[in-house]
Amino acid sequence: MKLAERMSRLLVESAFDVLQRARALEAQGRDVIHLEIGEPDFDTPKHVTAAAKKALDEGFTHYGPTPGLPQFREAIAEYVSRTRGIQVGMKNVVVVPGGKPIIFFPMLALLEPGDEVIYPNPGFPIYESMIRYTGATGVPIPLLEERGFSFDLEVFKASLSDRTKMVVLNSPQNPTGGIIPAADIAAMAELLRDRDIMVLSDEIYSRIQYSQEAPVSIASMPGMKDKTIILDGFSKTYAMTGWRLGYGVMPEWLVEAVGKLMVNSTSCTATFTQMAGLAALTGPQDDVELMKAEFLRRRDAFCAGLNDIPGWRCQMPGGAFYAFANVKASAAALGMTSKQMADSLLNDAGVACLDGAGFGQFGQGYLRFSYANSHENLMRAVERIRGWVVR
Repeated sequence: MKLAERMSRLLVESAFDVLQRARALEAQGRDVIHLEIGEPDFDTPKHVTAAAKKALDEGFTHYGPTPGLPQFREAIAEYVSRTRGIQVGMKNVVVVPGGKPIIFFPMLALLEPGDEVIYPNPGFPIYESMIRYTGATGVPIPLLEERGFSFDLEVFKASLSDRTKMVVLNSPQNPTGGIIPAADIAAMAELLRDRDIMVLSDEIYSRIQYSQEAPVSIASMPGMKDKTIILDGFSKTYAMTGWRLGYGVMPEWLVEAVGKLMVNSTSCTATFTQMAGLAALTGPQDDVELMKAEFLRRRDAFCAGLNDIPGWRCQMPGGAFYAFANVKASAAALGMTSKQMADSLLNDAGVACLDGAGFGQFGQGYLRFSYANSHENLMRAVERIRGWVVR
């Protein structure tokens, strides 16, 4: 028995592969500093876990409506309307187990062989994976370090064609921490407004942005609300990675299609986790602000430390919790690729990080570090990296 051919088109996330290798080293007694996995090291806020326990006691242990509990969808619609400056209702919201289904399901619903999808590179690997899985053609747009890891608008414009069916945006961005400037988002909206193209706007890190300016969603641009799929969720903002709780906001006709895929796969999202999400969204936000402040402190210290290493350059990320270090000079001096550097840092220095090329061809020569670890461990990691480079 052979696997179906389409399985060969699926990619994997290198973060989980490196995590597994790091755990194997720890099982041998090695001390490893984990900077590979994009997971907040904080506990889920107590009022959120309390809401889940209460929900369990109250019987939220059965099937719920496929698109989500009505009260939860209403709260999400109110939150998105307020934070994005658009007017959406419950009928625009579908709740899913984690953020990835809002990549998976809309692409399955919309894309066919021959369609083209513009997506960021380096970028979250699942974008390219799902584009390939549907049989569509990916059109990677390089994120430029000199533009704060944002698109070159001329390249973006030149990449649009009659076959373009979807554009994927991610801001703040994984793996670079870059933010698409508001002016660039407005310019992209101008180019897309009159085309038959959907935008998948991955806004999972929208609450982890360090400037005083509010994050800008392309859905807020004139004429773009009905052409945009907003992806958001609870994993990053509320330290709820294991809860698997996300949502999409999109036109009603697409909610119906995504609902069909939900029925055929997961039936519904666990109801008690939705009640926890409702408490997270409508309850106190103090924990979110404390986490963001701590991420900012770590970012400043860690990136300064990386910039002090010979041959390394690390731009200060504007959001998320990733540092994307340019190690091209160091790699050349060492006669290594960035992949070899990442492997050696794990095996010889006990620092787990990711090769930038794992996020696409334009990530070659970079290393991604998650600073969702303690300040103490981050400083230990800098010293280990510096020592390894010097050796």
